[in-house]
Amino acid sequence: MINEDQLFSFGADLRTYNPNDLIFSEGEVPGFFFLISKGKVKLNNYNEGGKEFIQGIFSHGQSVGLSSLFTEKTYPVNAVAIEESEIIRLPKVQYLQFLKQHPENYFRILKCLSENMHYKFLMMQSMAFQKPAQKLLTLMNYLKDHHHDQTQYALQILLTRQQLASLTGLSVETVIRVIKNMEKEGVLKIKNRKIFY
Repeated sequence: MINEDQLFSFGADLRTYNPNDLIFSEGEVPGFFFLISKGKVKLNNYNEGGKEFIQGIFSHGQSVGLSSLFTEKTYPVNAVAIEESEIIRLPKVQYLQFLKQHPENYFRILKCLSENMHYKFLMMQSMAFQKPAQKLLTLMNYLKDHHHDQTQYALQILLTRQQLASLTGLSVETVIRVIKNMEKEGVLKIKNRKIFY
């Protein structure tokens, strides 16, 4: 994780966003490095019919829109606060200067970008070839791989049915039906409407 005090010393500011506030939008030219200090942010797109597709959900210590800072292209997604969030914002020019003076952060960037690419490859494969249950399992296995306790039912899936649908390209109805079937098969447990995998 990047040291927040170092970012502030280079001119960063702290912005507060309410749920559903837009941090940046698709088609906008990247002008800032964004680091989540508190809260959760989703990256999303909408298809022609208005259906939301969530590209990823990020939280404390993670950055959003990072890959776009190193290209001459506009953002391919929107960044939207899911809950009240505090985001550290550093202008792109100062961020690049920060990296020159603190090159040890390049490894963190590389790790972050590689993790994002790994997730994208898993989800693209899931979208192209798998049945609904396999799509959900791909996502839940990815989340489980990043959880400290690997035992069965140890991970609470902190996503709504709508978010699961938007992350996997499924309808909410399909997600609900498949999750019920997965519970019957003992793949996961549902306690007080919460999913444990």
